[in-house]
Amino acid sequence: MKIGLQLFTLRDELAKDFKGTLRQVAAMGYEGVEFAGYGDIPAEEMRDLLQELGLEAFGSHVGLQSLEENLEDEIKYLKTVGASYAILPWLSPEQLEGGEAFWRELIAKLATFGARLREEGLQFCYHNHDFEFAAKIDGEYIFDAMYTKVDADLLKVEMDIGWVQYSGQDPIAYIAKYAGRLPLLHLKDFRKSTSDKHIDTVELGNGDLALNDIIGAASKAGVEWIVVEQDSCANPPLESVQTSMNWLKANGHKA
Repeated sequence: MKIGLQLFTLRDELAKDFKGTLRQVAAMGYEGVEFAGYGDIPAEEMRDLLQELGLEAFGSHVGLQSLEENLEDEIKYLKTVGASYAILPWLSPEQLEGGEAFWRELIAKLATFGARLREEGLQFCYHNHDFEFAAKIDGEYIFDAMYTKVDADLLKVEMDIGWVQYSGQDPIAYIAKYAGRLPLLHLKDFRKSTSDKHIDTVELGNGDLALNDIIGAASKAGVEWIVVEQDSCANPPLESVQTSMNWLKANGHKA
């Protein structure tokens, strides 16, 4: 499995110096990046920079509004930089207020987006949080229902394993359940927080997840990319992603 970084972790640094931050990510030993915005850098320029740095752009988080309104532009950018995956990363509280009707409408849209992306040789994924485990559709958690109702050729799984465990689910069992459909795994460590309102994300190895077991399960399940992500960092974010890479190297997960 390759080791990538979800660049949302470094959003503040990227806003100040996108190219310089990418250079630091490459120097840490990350093999690829997953975008959460492009810093207004043209696709051809981004492609050339990534090639210079030896970084693979394996995917990008693309919001629902952009999928609905700018899908063709998103496809063009992804193909130019050589990415394979477009991922729906998040839904707003306002959208979630729509309840089951919203989810049923969204699931139909997921199939449509996935079909268009597949026509262009790309793959579509959904990235979970905890709210997909807070309600059910037709007797299944929403997380599972969307994958039951959308063909595997049209929708792959980007599983955020930190949120899976935070939701009270068994991360090892969920990885095994989606073996073969799970190309991307977000490796997010967290500690139990004194507040029930927020996940307390920490550097790899500093939290409650059985990371080595999770990575072993991911390998058996055919995961292509282990993706480091930390929603918020108590330490400087660049220091945090370096610490996480150091943990991966120390535990034999990176040459």
